[in-house]
Amino acid sequence: MSRFLFPKWSNLLLPGLIAAGAVMPLYAVFFVAYGFSPKTLDAGYQPVQPVPFSHALHAGQLGMDCRYCHNTVEDASHAAVPPTQTCMNCHTQIRPESPKLVEVQESYRTGKPIEWIRIHKLGDYSYFNHAAHVNRGVGCVSCHGRIDQMEVVYQSQPLSMGWCLDCHRNPEPHLRPVSEVTNMAYQPEFELTDTEREGLLAKYDIHPSENCSTCHR
Repeated sequence: MSRFLFPKWSNLLLPGLIAAGAVMPLYAVFFVAYGFSPKTLDAGYQPVQPVPFSHALHAGQLGMDCRYCHNTVEDASHAAVPPTQTCMNCHTQIRPESPKLVEVQESYRTGKPIEWIRIHKLGDYSYFNHAAHVNRGVGCVSCHGRIDQMEVVYQSQPLSMGWCLDCHRNPEPHLRPVSEVTNMAYQPEFELTDTEREGLLAKYDIHPSENCSTCHR
């Protein structure tokens, strides 16, 4: 009487089991490296805000400059979220009856700030200076994407360390005249020659650091 636990045909499965045993560790490494990367977890993040503010309307159709609302980007590391007063500078007269403005008007009446949900957020262990970038010709679109086309803003880039280093190692493609930093439609690769881009490096004294302490302070 046969003592074999498995029938003879099960031997045909052996090559597949060996291959699976060799591939699975590689798959696990890839799954962790890619599946838990900022590109996967953060890019595309699109929370619902307490007020349905349309950047596509304000920055796009109306052509409002980013700095009207985010008025600290040229002088500070932080891009300020506009106070309710900034909204009401226009909306005391423009469409004050709109139901979309109920939360804004309540905030204006009570003095309680609107609790906007932050979208573009680096880790607490990282430091980023907006002024250092926009004053040297790095456009808003390089990090934030085509905000002027977003009805609801989302994070278009991973904002990971590797992504930042890619730009620090090769900044020329992202450079433009400082006067064009808020122009979302400006495309340096088409509107500037290689010589002009290299000239901006010298003009703005751009030599990005790759030292750890630059961002991790």
